[in-house]
Amino acid sequence: MSTKKPSVPNSQLAGTDTLDRGNTNSKLQSLEAFRSDASEQALRTNQGVKIADNQNTLKVGARGPSLLEDFIMREKITHFDHERIPERIVHARGTGAHGYFQTYENHSALTKAGFLRDPGKKTPVFVRFSTVQGPRGSGDTVRDVRGFAVKFFTDEGNFDLVGNNMPVFFIQDAIKFPDFVHAVKPEPHNEIPTGASAHDTFWDFVSLQPESAHMVIWAMSDRAIPKSFRSMQGFGVHTFRFINAEGTSSFVKFHWRPAAGTCSLVWDEAQKLAGKDTDFHRRDLWEAIEGGDYPEWELGVQVISEDNEHSFDFDILDPTKLIPEELVPITPLGKMVLNRNPDNFFAETEQVAFCPGHIVPGIDFSNDPLLQGRLFSYTDTQLSRLGGPNFHELPINRPLVPIHNGQRDAMHRSTIDKGRASYEPNSIDGGWPKETPPAPENGGFESYHERIDADKIRQRSPSFSDHFSQARLFYKSMSPHEQEHIIGAYSFELGKVEREWIRARQVNEILANIDLELAARVARNLGLPAPKAGTVEVPQPALDRSPALSQANLLSGDIKTRKIAVLVADGVDGQAIDDLKKALEAEGAHAKLLGPTSAPVTTAQGKVLPVHASMEGLPSVVFDAVFVPGGAKSVQALGGDGVALHYLLEAYKHLKAIALQGEAKQLRDVLKLQADAGLIVGGEAKALRAFFDAIAQHRVWEREPKTKAIPA
Repeated sequence: MSTKKPSVPNSQLAGTDTLDRGNTNSKLQSLEAFRSDASEQALRTNQGVKIADNQNTLKVGARGPSLLEDFIMREKITHFDHERIPERIVHARGTGAHGYFQTYENHSALTKAGFLRDPGKKTPVFVRFSTVQGPRGSGDTVRDVRGFAVKFFTDEGNFDLVGNNMPVFFIQDAIKFPDFVHAVKPEPHNEIPTGASAHDTFWDFVSLQPESAHMVIWAMSDRAIPKSFRSMQGFGVHTFRFINAEGTSSFVKFHWRPAAGTCSLVWDEAQKLAGKDTDFHRRDLWEAIEGGDYPEWELGVQVISEDNEHSFDFDILDPTKLIPEELVPITPLGKMVLNRNPDNFFAETEQVAFCPGHIVPGIDFSNDPLLQGRLFSYTDTQLSRLGGPNFHELPINRPLVPIHNGQRDAMHRSTIDKGRASYEPNSIDGGWPKETPPAPENGGFESYHERIDADKIRQRSPSFSDHFSQARLFYKSMSPHEQEHIIGAYSFELGKVEREWIRARQVNEILANIDLELAARVARNLGLPAPKAGTVEVPQPALDRSPALSQANLLSGDIKTRKIAVLVADGVDGQAIDDLKKALEAEGAHAKLLGPTSAPVTTAQGKVLPVHASMEGLPSVVFDAVFVPGGAKSVQALGGDGVALHYLLEAYKHLKAIALQGEAKQLRDVLKLQADAGLIVGGEAKALRAFFDAIAQHRVWEREPKTKAIPA
């Protein structure tokens, strides 16, 4: 049976909403013929054909591959792909870096892909990180999904692993992708809000599409406000195939794990960074690479044999589902290191063209209906964005191997083809270029031989019907502070929604099916009655909790590359600064001296000390921790400086480690800061060790309840 969207009262769909009414008395009468009102109209194609099913791509069987003949899906996605010129429609704001990937060992038992079989070879890569919703000029730290796209320049051609920092997605079928993006983009009447999902059209759509529940709760978690690109996990989202030299296929899920650990900003901090440093994530990645702190990730896969394809209580082809690591552990494959910044943002980061259809022998697709649509959509998008079919000739996209085929001419052609034959087979040019037969190694690409015998239908597989059990698993797997942040995020976002029925529908028909306490807390914050029960029966998953989903369990355990602000003024204890710098250098962390102004300060020992910036120039939100060295004169100056006091108060509110050395302990009483494991007072080595341990915990979560009433 086809999956249809839930019914909505006619009063909510048939034009009673005055917020959406156009001005029918417009003075621009000449444009009236071009105005269109969809009220009480049938959904049709651009050729006027009524659409019977707008929810599912045409497939061979409910779990089979999508069909190219689906003119409804192709028309819809083609139009969507060409809606913005020249920036990307989604993932427009991004930044990139060069690096390499190196496999740990020969993984030929899993795949015949060459770059995963030679541990002595470094495969060049280019990575682009991005936000989804906003345009190129939007902020880095908005609440949003982050793109995590990697182009491997292998000896067998380019392989693009185009994923996100979350393992699932909002929809199950690619035919719904234009609808989702139209809903999450700024509202069409006023182009507001930029880079945010806290508005009516997004919540209207997701509250009517229960399949989105799992991804939405990820987006309402701390995962949507990462501390940096360097501290993000990455996921391939879809199920792919590995094929070895013997032709044996395994299903795989791709995972990137950052060596720096996985952690996030707090919401107030993210909002302030959006104003104080719009380029915070870009700057962090750039400076880390320039400074030699090369970001590193481990690539791994979850491997599922074909025999176990149906052994889970969910469908592995469903892109709104993940496979808990407790059920299928991750097999490490190799590491990726980013060690070079681009020379030109436009020529490289902006012109790089990714497509999940760019694969090499040993890797193949599954019948995931969202992936199937992406295989068409990405190439179609590049045709519009980069001016034609020759985007592969741009230097950042050009493979390492030579390209020879009969595809000549077209816009922006840079290759000067020799020879008279632009077709195959030919005898004029000696038959070249010729096909390469499939082979265990270095052979031509051959699709996996999958037998399919099914009806041609528009249908959602019944195995895709559970929309809430994994959302519930995610919420229950969170630590208490992460759960509080999710409640706060739903409350904030839904509080921005103007229409009460949308808020109520999200609470009663989505959140109540995930967790009643979650629904009740959000309802209370919105002034709505708490639901007493869910609206559907939610299956019990194999796991009640998955610790691997909580960022509290994904820290690196060290303070490498962490940044510490050191507040100084004339009369500061210079020896304390030297001791701190030496200790931080041993830990791989960095200190920056900040003064009342950008002018140098003089230490108590009489040494002139340059500072990196003023406290106003580098606010606390760009640092991981704050250190205030002793020195009576310096501490007295800082204690009378409103900027310095605000600096400490803001860092305290954002749950960061603070160390007050020597006379600086007076500032604790001035600001009435309550003692905790992250507020370190004292100057001995033991106190410094405690300070570093607190930084390694990323935040002092026990402090969070105390800071609710503290302004910053």
